[in-house]
Amino acid sequence: MKIFFKTFGCRSNIFDTEIMKNIIKKDIVNSEEEADLIIVNSCTVTNFADRDLRQYINKWQDKKIILTGCGAYTQGEKLFKENKVTAVLGHKYKEEIDKFLDFKGIKLGDFDFKNSKILENISKTKAFIKIQEGCDFECAYCIIPKVRGKSRSIDENLILEEIKKLRDVGVSEFVLTGINMGSYGKDTNTSLSALVEKISSIRGVKRIRLGSLEPSQVDERLIELTQNGILEKHLHIALQHTSDRMLRIMKRRNRVKPTLKLFEKLADKNIALGTDFIVGHPGESEDIWAEALENFKKYPLTHIHIFRYSPRDGTLSATMKQDVSGDIAKKRAKILNEIVKKNNFNFRKKQNELFVHIEDFKGGYSIGYDEFYNKMKIKQKIPKGEWVRVKDYEVKEDANVKE
Repeated sequence: MKIFFKTFGCRSNIFDTEIMKNIIKKDIVNSEEEADLIIVNSCTVTNFADRDLRQYINKWQDKKIILTGCGAYTQGEKLFKENKVTAVLGHKYKEEIDKFLDFKGIKLGDFDFKNSKILENISKTKAFIKIQEGCDFECAYCIIPKVRGKSRSIDENLILEEIKKLRDVGVSEFVLTGINMGSYGKDTNTSLSALVEKISSIRGVKRIRLGSLEPSQVDERLIELTQNGILEKHLHIALQHTSDRMLRIMKRRNRVKPTLKLFEKLADKNIALGTDFIVGHPGESEDIWAEALENFKKYPLTHIHIFRYSPRDGTLSATMKQDVSGDIAKKRAKILNEIVKKNNFNFRKKQNELFVHIEDFKGGYSIGYDEFYNKMKIKQKIPKGEWVRVKDYEVKEDANVKE
């Protein structure tokens, strides 16, 4: 049986797909056309994600399809009853995927699942390491706690063992990720900063990058570790909004005054700062938007992921009056993006020598990222995976460039 894997969604799904590929190992093909079986690792974070999933499955009805991932919980039963998929599997069965290739039916199980497998035979120079599953937050717009379960940490020894194994095959940069990764260790009497410190001490690890954190999850030890030369001097801290009134509507835990103080403290240590921001959420009146924009300009942000709100069935936000038009949300997103773009340009102009990890060669330039998660283009062919120190470069709008 020839198998193709299709992955939708977040880094955790990317990691889970790699785990499944490592379990099966053989008979994996590179296109749907070659496959007898398609294993779909799905996302369900928005209604659009559900739509994309259904469109994809409809396109490949001549193939046997196993559905897993978050969409298995929201779309699985319906798709199975419509005979669109052969099987529906919950998260916990991903690590036993080889036992279910001939399975027909629905088997979701509970959320008592933590990755216990180690990735093998990886030759990439950068690896994503999932350290945590689930989320205890209950933000009004988010379906994820319902399809991923409560927060639980992956065993520290397993993570360290995995990193050493990947280090031995040439991986030197590790991106730690999870559904709410900043909560790592709350159930195992440790912390994210303690884990980062241990990873930093492993010989051969040259950079650690972190996924998204909540403001309350950034402790003093983690801030100190950004100065050790291994943990990236870039933190992505999710705000989602900069109006306290809107944050209450969203059922967020963060508030403007303490988070602004935190961001200013981090900026004083020359740390690049990213965030997530949702525009157009129900209740984002002109008055609230004006307040948010005034506050937003005070944050020393250098990177941003902006999301235009779309309702997700099954969430509190989806029951609210949808009172912000798509055109208005689009204009608001553009304003925020331009502010951060200018901040990033000014931030890069203040830096000197940069430590760059080369990831690609395209258009005559070697392309990589520095310790602030900014792109560098070098007019020279440098092997993928090399680390180079770069100075006397030009700061351009889209990247730093060394001719």
